[in-house]
Amino acid sequence: MQATMIKEEAYKIIDKLPKTATWDDLIHEIYVRETIERGLADSKAGCTKDVSVIREKYSLPK
Repeated sequence: MQATMIKEEAYKIIDKLPKTATWDDLIHEIYVRETIERGLADSKAGCTKDVSVIREKYSLPK
């Protein structure tokens, strides 16, 4: 993402926060946004694994 686009998106995040928001609230929102964007990019690039593979790796019930 271009720097100007990131700045615009940051403003949108800030505008959605309540007036009582803290720095931690802002950092959390940015972290969540970045994590989602990375996950979507991985998905588009085909860098995902089937849920059954992950469950087997961590012995999670199906």
